[in-house]
Amino acid sequence: MRRRQFIALLGGAAAWPVKTSAQQPEQMRRIAVLTVLAENDPENKARLGGFKQGLEGLGWWEGRNAHMDYYFGGTGDAEALAHAILASQPDVVFVQGTPFTAALQRETSTNPIVFVGVADPMGSGFIASLARPGGNLTGFMLYEAGVAGKWLAMLKEIAPGLAHAGLMYEPGVTAFYLHAAEALAPSLAIELVPSPIKNAADIERAIESCARIPNSGLVVAPNLTTQSHRDLVITLTARYRLPTVYSYRSFILEGGLMSYHTDYVEMFRQGARYVDRILRGAKPADLPVQTPTRYETVLNLKTAKALGLEVPPSLLVRADEVIE
Repeated sequence: MRRRQFIALLGGAAAWPVKTSAQQPEQMRRIAVLTVLAENDPENKARLGGFKQGLEGLGWWEGRNAHMDYYFGGTGDAEALAHAILASQPDVVFVQGTPFTAALQRETSTNPIVFVGVADPMGSGFIASLARPGGNLTGFMLYEAGVAGKWLAMLKEIAPGLAHAGLMYEPGVTAFYLHAAEALAPSLAIELVPSPIKNAADIERAIESCARIPNSGLVVAPNLTTQSHRDLVITLTARYRLPTVYSYRSFILEGGLMSYHTDYVEMFRQGARYVDRILRGAKPADLPVQTPTRYETVLNLKTAKALGLEVPPSLLVRADEVIE
């Protein structure tokens, strides 16, 4: 019978599993999985479900020939998590997000690592090039920088009178998108207002500051801080009647206005392919880093009505999903 114990990290900010004591068969391979969200977050459960489905489709079954150790970042200490993961001697590490990938890279130059949801793997120093990563890391980018222009264009489309747009981003993690947005904003007659955040208090200040400027909207770039505080972001943008574009579908399901995003569940499923290839002998250095090939638009018409916005037919017809 499997059992799981949890040891609190820094007052319960993250949890580490204790390995099963049962004797494992010789063919059992060990996979460490580190995600950025809390274990009980519904979005995290969906993503991990995609990862498991991907592995099972390739012949890897948890408890049969694959031993899975799960680690949940939340607001935990990245360095401590990385150290604990590598101490378990996994055959391959599957990790989400730039901060945790960076922590693992600092701990090892030999253990195979497959990342997903990384903004700028070359700029972060994880790989030598997309085509030939060259080291022990490879994986899947979250977005290309140019997507920032799409977020701004959608904001202008649904709020034509928009003259200012805040860009909420995490310094050192998603500034990748800020530079692209700064280059594209003038062509849309938008003054971009950078809004760096690191915690919930920063989120409140950023949204309140943006709302004080007439004819303003907000772009929420992908980052752990806003993901972990989705309720706060959605509540405040509704309170201040601030048109907002998000980079994750989950925000729209919970009441946000609209998103333009990649399918994170599918990204986790695709990440399982690289884990499979490494377990079968491939080297990360030879597996090219993949960029997104498909994006989705989700609109929440109820939220648009509450904000007094009229959704243009051109935007409505392009939507992959409409929440009414």
